[in-house]
Amino acid sequence: MDKFDKLSGVAAPLPLVNVDTDMIIPKQFLKTIKRSGLGVNLFDEMRYQDDGSENPDFVLNRPAYREAQILVAGENFGCGSSREHAPWALLDFGIRCVIAPSFADIFHNNCFKNGILPITLPQEQVDALMAEAEKGSNARIEVDLESQTVTASDGTRYPFEVDSFRKHCLLNGLDDIALTLEKSSRIASFETEADAQRPWV
Repeated sequence: MDKFDKLSGVAAPLPLVNVDTDMIIPKQFLKTIKRSGLGVNLFDEMRYQDDGSENPDFVLNRPAYREAQILVAGENFGCGSSREHAPWALLDFGIRCVIAPSFADIFHNNCFKNGILPITLPQEQVDALMAEAEKGSNARIEVDLESQTVTASDGTRYPFEVDSFRKHCLLNGLDDIALTLEKSSRIASFETEADAQRPWV
């Protein structure tokens, strides 16, 4: 998992509430267990028209937001089923941070496990950042995980809270597997001792 420390760039505005995981990545794209290749189908039903062409009105199809790494969204983002493909699709597209007034719990947890920082801010602060994001390439938002701040292009800073353990994992690029491997020497010692004590196992 890639480390997350600072992120600066254009944020895409998605002023919708209750964006569920089926909107993020529709069920027909859940056949794979690979984490790559899902970005092309992110927000598929909103992003493409019936003939397969891009919907020019959808935010991520607009020139200013095609490379967006930050998404500013409405409350209860990531609700619905618990599919881990949702953060996979966001990450594969290039989204490393989602800012919203609230998140569904399972989606929130899955983001941290996949290197995405979900930031919860009060509605009025999200509204201000949404207005900032709507300026497109004329405005850049900076996210600093170490200082736990979001800074708008006018210099306004918004502090956010994050669990200290999850912050440690993101700053160091540690997913569940990497956390286990940090204890590999202790695991090896246990296995050696167990083999000596129970050679018949």
